[in-house]
Amino acid sequence: MRKISICLILFWGIVQVSGQKDSIYIEAKLSSDKKLLEISQELVYYNNSSKDLNTIKFLNWVSAYKKRGTSLVYRKLEDRNNDLHFAKPEQLGQLLQLTVKSSGNLVTPVENTTEENLFIPLNKPLHPGESTRIQLHYQMQLPDKKFTGYGTSDKNIALKYFFIVPDHFDPDNISKRNYHDIEESISFNTHWAVKFDTPSEYFIKSNLPETETNSFKGYLDSDPEFLLSLREYPSIIINTEDIKTEIQFGYPLSPQEKENLEFYLPLHLKFIKEKIGTIPSHLFISDKFRANEDFFGNNDIRFWRFKFQLFTDAEKADLDYFGIIAKKVLDESIITDKQDDHWFNNGIKSYLEIQYLKKFYGETKLLGKLPEARIFGIKPLKLFHASNVKLIDRYGLAYQYIMSQNLDQKIDEKFSVLSNFNVMAISSFETGSLFNYSADKMGYENFDDLVKTFIAKNTDKPIDARDFLKELAEKDNRTSYLADFLKQKNRVNFKLQKFKKENDSLHIKITKNTTSPIPVKLETQTTEKEKKEYWVETDGNEKSTTVTIPALDIYKITLNNDYIFPEAQYRDNFLYSKGLFSNAKRIKLKLIKDIPNPEFNEIYISPRIRFNNTYDKFLLGFNFKNQSFFDQKFLYSVTPTYSTGTGKLTGSGAVSYSFLPAESIIRSLTFGVSGAYFHYDYNLAYRKASIFSNISFRKNPRSTVGRGVSISYNYFERDLNPLRIANRDYDKYNLWSIGYGYTDNQMIHEKSLSVSAQGMEDFNKITAEGFYRWEFAPKQKLSLRLFAGYFVRNDTRNNTFDYGISRVSNYSFSYNLLGESANSGFLSQQFILADGGFKSFIPGTVNQWITSFNVDTSVWKIFHVYADAGVYKNKNNPTQFIWDSGIKLRLIPDFVEIFFPIQSSLGFEPGFKDYAKRIRYTLVLNLGSIINAARRGWY
Repeated sequence: MRKISICLILFWGIVQVSGQKDSIYIEAKLSSDKKLLEISQELVYYNNSSKDLNTIKFLNWVSAYKKRGTSLVYRKLEDRNNDLHFAKPEQLGQLLQLTVKSSGNLVTPVENTTEENLFIPLNKPLHPGESTRIQLHYQMQLPDKKFTGYGTSDKNIALKYFFIVPDHFDPDNISKRNYHDIEESISFNTHWAVKFDTPSEYFIKSNLPETETNSFKGYLDSDPEFLLSLREYPSIIINTEDIKTEIQFGYPLSPQEKENLEFYLPLHLKFIKEKIGTIPSHLFISDKFRANEDFFGNNDIRFWRFKFQLFTDAEKADLDYFGIIAKKVLDESIITDKQDDHWFNNGIKSYLEIQYLKKFYGETKLLGKLPEARIFGIKPLKLFHASNVKLIDRYGLAYQYIMSQNLDQKIDEKFSVLSNFNVMAISSFETGSLFNYSADKMGYENFDDLVKTFIAKNTDKPIDARDFLKELAEKDNRTSYLADFLKQKNRVNFKLQKFKKENDSLHIKITKNTTSPIPVKLETQTTEKEKKEYWVETDGNEKSTTVTIPALDIYKITLNNDYIFPEAQYRDNFLYSKGLFSNAKRIKLKLIKDIPNPEFNEIYISPRIRFNNTYDKFLLGFNFKNQSFFDQKFLYSVTPTYSTGTGKLTGSGAVSYSFLPAESIIRSLTFGVSGAYFHYDYNLAYRKASIFSNISFRKNPRSTVGRGVSISYNYFERDLNPLRIANRDYDKYNLWSIGYGYTDNQMIHEKSLSVSAQGMEDFNKITAEGFYRWEFAPKQKLSLRLFAGYFVRNDTRNNTFDYGISRVSNYSFSYNLLGESANSGFLSQQFILADGGFKSFIPGTVNQWITSFNVDTSVWKIFHVYADAGVYKNKNNPTQFIWDSGIKLRLIPDFVEIFFPIQSSLGFEPGFKDYAKRIRYTLVLNLGSIINAARRGWY
């Protein structure tokens, strides 16, 4: 009874100080094994909605860790993390028991505690503005900390989003909210008093002030966070003339790091306060928050034992912690619904970073000191445009990169459906660039004053970020376009059309692809590098504007220099008013693929050395293309080579153009032509000419699903020797094909389906393939493949176009075979998973129909077992059943694998004298596939 009385006294003390704010008192006892929390909780809940409430929705987000199938598990799998999916029961989190007592009610046990949303009925309606007192008692099993950064571990216990709390956003909405681990606010505008009962050796850190040992009390606009650890982590107290703030860290700091932070943190807080007007008196930085908000791209380059430092330790601390502190201050000062208004806090953070970089790192390079690295006394990276790109340009470049692939998303997209890359490039960088652009136009002091006023008048209450845009438009009507801008993908493009000189004036025509009245920044430069800036107002009803400026000695004209406005492209933003390239863009030759320099028409020239089996041997040549690190709509690539095996010129080339509609069911529509000339046998060449079109359908950037349709027409000419002529081989043929492909590369259940039709004068055939791979345990997978092929018509004169059983006929020269015509030797043992997909050398081909089934499963580490079975029929022959089995070594999954046949339709194969020649291997040298695999989880 004494304990209960103390709790009530403390609890009602909270009520007295909190007014109309919710108040929560918690006593939490930690078990000796650090796995369980027993919690007694009381809260005063105010009905801040506009209607009577008969139930109160509580968030029970520890249940997100309870089982497979929750939104949290799905999100982690999208991020290529399967730890939670394969977690053991003792690693999961769950609510074990819950009893509830509301005003005037008896204690009521809650039976269903597995849901993330609990709807607690009230004994009478709660009218708007009224409050009720609710008591909760529950036990929870804490999840392993490795899943989200919150939970229990050997080193410490991090608590956030585990306590049962009311849903403050839309409290009268009965729709369910699930935990996605996106650091959203749920318990804002609340007064807290939390007391822990833990062993004496524990130290506790929190974003709540500590009033006495293990007791914390205070008001928060964010969610409470606690770190219980066996060691005391450092704090840094900032005590200057106008800032008094304690910053606590939930992780250790090295002496050098602490010294750097003691120097930089006061500068950071002063800079931030000057911009937004407020700094909390207490900040807590967890290791999770640090990892989420640090500066992207300033890490050291590490490879094996090699390490190159891009920035000094002091610079890294400065860059990292400015963003970390800025975001933490914003999160503690502004209440936003992160799902809908994520772009406001993220955009202001990026705006602050841009201002900080302009002031202290204006000339710092994106690659830091890397361009100064010497190899054999030279600096090879100086040849790259990337070595000249400024650090501050990263905001425009990140947006350009994702937009060039048409995988960007709208700024006001729901946060939970943003891809991880778009969280950075769109929600943060693009929005921050727009804020910076507006501030540059209206004056930075005016913009900063508006931010300060907006934050101050919305203290302690949720904001609607669109209200900020309205006030911004009222302050400067030239920013009115932003409200609509956020609702659609940005494809705004300004273009320097032409200029004309008359007397002492220069008439410059600027066009844009939108009727939005967006101002544009024009910059001129003389031959002496003197620069002048002009703001050009554009008409909302016209797409072209002519501006007249003094001619002076202008050499170059630029729009939106330094990526100040996030345009769809920057390549048409430069003109030269003098010289050979007057009113045109200069051409520049580059040696290696690079970040594009929009000022030039760049042609990339790179040496090529390729081994093309025993016929061409080494192919030596150069590749000429216009493709940089960023995708472009118009692409060309020409590769002339010299064949050392034949002494002849060979090569290939292609030209394509892609349409990338921003809002369409189609992500890209590509048309192209290509040609190739190589050798496929000794002194026998082939010539290939193609016309093709590919359609890639729109996908959710967080999704692993891809869908596409391809259509092509190919013309082939092949040289024939006397033997091939005697076998009535084809010297000329035309192939057309159409196909549909579906892939889903998710982590646990990977699957794909393809259907295609192909034909020529002598045949038509239909092919279908389905693939499924299940990860049934960590790094242990079962693969299933079903293949079916059928000739609708087959009047061919030999087996060139037949389906393969254990080998493929590369009549379309689309497979990357080391030995195109090899029938023996090491090159002939290459395995391509196509057609029948048998690993054993089962002889023959199929000219009517075939169905095969391929199974592959993990056994131990890199060792797999496989089995193939199939039925096929040739013309005028009975149906045949074939099978094989063996062991596979998965050295580099999907890229380098070795197959050892054991038993098959041929017999026990290790007993054959030529067994070494029956061993097969896969070798996939496709850089694009490697990049696609590496970027999964980002977009």
